[in-house]
Amino acid sequence: MLLTVIPFILSMHRVASSSGSITLKCKDLKVLQLEIPGMEECLNISRSIEALSSVESVMMMYPFFYRPQSMKLKDGWQLYPLQHYYQQIATETTAWRLSCVNGEFTVCPSYPAAVIVPTAVDDNTLKKAARFHQGGRFPILSYYHKKNGTVLLRSSQPLIGPNRKRCPEDEQLLSAALNRGERGFIIDTRSAQAAKQARMMGGGTESKSSYPCWRRLHGPLERGRPLQESFIKLVEACNDTSLSMDRWLSKLESSKWLAHLKGALSTACLAAQCMEREEACVLVHGAEGTDTTLLVTALAQVILDPECRTLTGFQGLLEREWIKAGHPFHFRCARSAYSHARLKQEAPIFLLFLDCVWQLGRQFPFSLEFNEHLLLVLFEHTYASSYGTFLCNSEKERCLCEVKEKTHSLWSWLNQPSQQKKHLNPLYTYNALVIWPSVEPQSLQLWQGLFLRWIRSSQYLDEAWAEIQRLVTSCEDAPEESAGDRQCHSQPDAAHPHRQTQLGNAG
Repeated sequence: MLLTVIPFILSMHRVASSSGSITLKCKDLKVLQLEIPGMEECLNISRSIEALSSVESVMMMYPFFYRPQSMKLKDGWQLYPLQHYYQQIATETTAWRLSCVNGEFTVCPSYPAAVIVPTAVDDNTLKKAARFHQGGRFPILSYYHKKNGTVLLRSSQPLIGPNRKRCPEDEQLLSAALNRGERGFIIDTRSAQAAKQARMMGGGTESKSSYPCWRRLHGPLERGRPLQESFIKLVEACNDTSLSMDRWLSKLESSKWLAHLKGALSTACLAAQCMEREEACVLVHGAEGTDTTLLVTALAQVILDPECRTLTGFQGLLEREWIKAGHPFHFRCARSAYSHARLKQEAPIFLLFLDCVWQLGRQFPFSLEFNEHLLLVLFEHTYASSYGTFLCNSEKERCLCEVKEKTHSLWSWLNQPSQQKKHLNPLYTYNALVIWPSVEPQSLQLWQGLFLRWIRSSQYLDEAWAEIQRLVTSCEDAPEESAGDRQCHSQPDAAHPHRQTQLGNAG
């Protein structure tokens, strides 16, 4: 795999007069030690690796040169178009429409060409509302909850500024998202203090007087440098096998990674609770709306919607809520945990999302159709890949670089029968219930399959899962079991103790 041969840290020292040693610290957290005969040869290899691991132009990266014989370039790119998702919504309600107002990416450079907006709002109103939001990210539909007709919206912060500017078009847009007499919740992924400070820089959050039907809540989440530093500290702790138990637990706590997991799951549960139990619409935003906003909206859908917990549904969710939604993968996944260069825009937001999904899968082992292996593959391919799916920072950039015309889609490879089988959970049983995770400290665990996979062997665990797969397959081939047995097998998660997340304080 490409990932294991593209490092971002390389150190070299002389072993003997005729040889050298190269240490490769890879983006998948693997560390390799190469002993190279011949000092000149060692230097040449070192220069080549350094050059290949620091390619600046996206179009010079490996996906543009990868040409497997079994795949065609066009395969996979049209598997999860937004139009299909909109058609599903259109069968339930006529209150929403598909708008091509951003067809040339001029209204919002980080949004896709098509977005789902209220039917009652025309494109001119959308354009004016976009100018009132950072980066042009005006409120658009993220998810339609079929059970009660509530919707999940996302945007960037409104540009209210210190003078508390208003935008009638933005107020009209958010009002149109609600049915007559309804109220909604605005979940700001910043603290109340951070949102207030943002006003001095031109940003801010929606005021009560201008948006009377919306109640503001705060679910503060870290992003950027603090989250990257947490990732680095966690990897350093995991790689130090000499630690005592007390020292290991201290380092794990000081990394704050599990605290970030709790925060993300708690805020996602808050959004899900507003929709499921309060039967209210929800708007999520932070500052730019490209990081913690997507983390919350994507997690809320996995919690609420059983379709998002299937293999194809999860891929469609990633396409809608991360790739097309404008998460800047190129910036956020530039180097990973071993880099000495502390890049300002680097942050493992998507990795945090994958870890949260892993926590959900561990707490509800029967409710996710896909397994841990899929999450590991996604982690690897976001940082370095043979495929173009996670290249660039937005759909606009992918169009300019002709990613869909000149690279292969990861989905095309993952959905080949030989690969798909590896990513299925043999214990999966369709669960129509909302899966409310516990966020108590005792309930969250270190994702050992990722952070410790190069430290210790997973041979016995892999063998155990292979045996489970064999037993499940043999049961499926056996004569049909009784209705009572099926009922016993089909409700393992229903008995899981659901933990409620209380609504936060109103802004």
